[in-house]
Amino acid sequence: MTTQPAVSTQTSVAVEHLFTLTAELAAPQTVESGPQGTRVIINVTGGSVQGARVRGTLLGPTGDWLVARPDGTLKLDVRASIRTDDGAIILMTYHGIGSPKAEGGASVRSAPLFETGDARYAWLNNIQAIGFGEAPATMERVTYEVFALK
Repeated sequence: MTTQPAVSTQTSVAVEHLFTLTAELAAPQTVESGPQGTRVIINVTGGSVQGARVRGTLLGPTGDWLVARPDGTLKLDVRASIRTDDGAIILMTYHGIGSPKAEGGASVRSAPLFETGDARYAWLNNIQAIGFGEAPATMERVTYEVFALK
């Protein structure tokens, strides 16, 4: 007798809002038609995270190493340093997908992870987060709403 694997019928996921991230962006550097595709490197020049439990400033080096894919989407590879308002340093890394919008700019989805040695924020080390963002056509800034999966 063969048993079927369990299939989840869950249609929603519980989340907790962690923060709103706003990043100010420098002009992109483009490496056209490399062996992995067109690379777009974007330095973050400033920004903040604002939430009930995490508030702080984006520090350098922080940036995005995108791959512009043939279908028009962007594959994100981001590393960000956050200094909290009370002095902790948190590393946030994430991958994701940016999809072009008809009116310009992109809709962005990401999966952040966090690392810190500061005991006050150690709870972040075990969180899988999701981020939903918008990047305007001007690419001067990006804004994400970041949520912890519960």
